[in-house]
Amino acid sequence: MALTAITDALRQCFFIPTPTFTEHDLPDQTGRVFIVTGGYAGVGLELSRILYSRHGTVYIAGRSSTKGHTAIESIQSQHPSSDGRLEFLSLDLADLSTIKPSVDDFCRRERRLDVLTNNAGVMTPPVGSRTAQAHELQMGTNCLGPFLFTQLLTPLLRKTAAASPPGSVRVTWAASLATLGAPTGGVQFEGPSSFTSSGGGAKVHDIRGKDYTQSKAANVFLAREFARRFGGGDDDGGDGVVSNVWNPGNLLSELQRHQSWLEHTITKALCYPPVLGAYTELFAGWGEEAGKAGNWGRYIGPWGRFVYLRGDIDGNEEGARRFWDWCEVETRPYAS
Repeated sequence: MALTAITDALRQCFFIPTPTFTEHDLPDQTGRVFIVTGGYAGVGLELSRILYSRHGTVYIAGRSSTKGHTAIESIQSQHPSSDGRLEFLSLDLADLSTIKPSVDDFCRRERRLDVLTNNAGVMTPPVGSRTAQAHELQMGTNCLGPFLFTQLLTPLLRKTAAASPPGSVRVTWAASLATLGAPTGGVQFEGPSSFTSSGGGAKVHDIRGKDYTQSKAANVFLAREFARRFGGGDDDGGDGVVSNVWNPGNLLSELQRHQSWLEHTITKALCYPPVLGAYTELFAGWGEEAGKAGNWGRYIGPWGRFVYLRGDIDGNEEGARRFWDWCEVETRPYAS
């Protein structure tokens, strides 16, 4: 098992096959509507560009209106012949109180949602960084924010799936190669007494790097639990919304903004251009193989293929349910 993990980790870093699904393989997306969180920088920007180039309607969701509109102008200038549409959607994943207003804004503007790509995140911020609700910043931004955003958009995803081809409506979640460094089981939990009305349960530590690995493993849990609750189709009582989780690959992006000089130097030597990570996300959200019923929920790696996931995380169904329940408790005051 350990040898398998090491071997596959190396294959996800250094011996990566060519992309299996790119903009050249993506069919016309006219009439389809997408949200890409963090869609104005790095991997998200590249994915937004690809979708717009194929005539899709893309909502670039993030905190900065200035960055959003700058990205929109840049993408439009690169693809002047596109019949698609680009929109900015204000969203702050580090402040749960802003998420329902963001969803309400989107639902006033659109009547469908075909793919939600939970791309945005934060990595190794200064120790002690917190969200507006005082959660550890990585667990809050990478997990709680996307959980609430997805939960509030689920009715629209289900409605769209009911009138769409099987496997075409999807929500995808950001994991990472860092899941290899997560605690045993993926996320540490305290005893049953921790599950109180205040929402205890996920043991969050102020240790630089450890919280990031936990947040990425936790997104595997959210993807799997979403698939259990809302996947499948009419024959098995599900709603037909595909839920996939991906490691985009080691990429140069704004995620590294909190790294030290030495960390950044090493990262730059080992990382790849953001567009390759966009191909990973494209495969998860639009690739035919990733939409087939037998492949729903399988772990996707660079640059669009199914890869190994640590067994204690892959098979931790109880942990997935517990983490989902914790997210529900923590976000409930902001869901209505």
